[in-house]
Amino acid sequence: MHHHEIRAGKDSDAEGFIALIGGCWAEYPGCILDVDGEVPELRALATWFRGQGGTLWAAEREGRLIGMIGTRPLKEDGAWEICRMYVDAGARGAGLAADLLRTAETHARDAGAERMVLWTDTRFTRAHGFYEKHGYVRQGSIRILDDISHSLEFRYAKPAKGLVVEALDAAAAASAERRLAEILIACVAEGASLEFLPPLSRDRALAFWKGASAAVAAGQRVLLAAWLDGRLAGTATLELVTSENQPHVVGIQKLMVDPPARRAGIGRALLRRAEQAARAHGRRLAMLDTRRGSAAEALYREQGWTELGCIPGFELDAARTPQDTVFFYKAV
Repeated sequence: MHHHEIRAGKDSDAEGFIALIGGCWAEYPGCILDVDGEVPELRALATWFRGQGGTLWAAEREGRLIGMIGTRPLKEDGAWEICRMYVDAGARGAGLAADLLRTAETHARDAGAERMVLWTDTRFTRAHGFYEKHGYVRQGSIRILDDISHSLEFRYAKPAKGLVVEALDAAAAASAERRLAEILIACVAEGASLEFLPPLSRDRALAFWKGASAAVAAGQRVLLAAWLDGRLAGTATLELVTSENQPHVVGIQKLMVDPPARRAGIGRALLRRAEQAARAHGRRLAMLDTRRGSAAEALYREQGWTELGCIPGFELDAARTPQDTVFFYKAV
């Protein structure tokens, strides 16, 4: 395992930065780096970041520059931007990108960032997967750059710190599919009552969330996501499609919290936000169910849900043993 060192970026790193960015862009057809015509700040990048109130880092291995990242405050409330993140092709897969991102996010958080924002070329699909894994979701419109590479950029964002629950629109829901699939697989592996039995394959988990994104796009479902200190760690969905004589009813489903993030209040925050979302959509009555004896059952009782009844042996657990399911309702 090659060791890398992350240090403050310097203006004298210009040649290394330009070679690194040029190499990364060359991996994508049509991406052309015209330094003096379009990004002259690369000639003195540390000074540029300082002028923006931000900071720049460089990653080195054996004296060679193999990675970079910068962050700077934006004018919008408490938002900091992650920018100029590049890792040399030969240095990928060893955790360097995650180390760089953690370095920049920690700096921004310590400086008071409430939200992290970044822009990434629509062609950089590998980068999209990396950012999505680290809790970023697509938000806002696509940015069109008037440059020789004809760049279009996606905007990604996430809350920087604390426990935050947000409703995802269709684009955000689609970009969250991979991370939500990881959470679903982990919860099913722990024996959660979520309709699936372990081991749940990645393909099946992704297919479930692709269906959920499509339902969000069609206005049939509300998808909530919970972040804990910048990590996407929980989710819940509201099923808005009901029969003609039940327009005031909503079903709350798939409330789950990533196992390592449990006992931090995420489930409670998701449930409360789900009740608020139900009211916002004009629903007066909510329903949900869970396995008898689960932590979820205790949470629902604590939050004032009323038990409707229990069906013995209604579902199977991981050992294929029948388990009882409790049904709840609440006027919201």
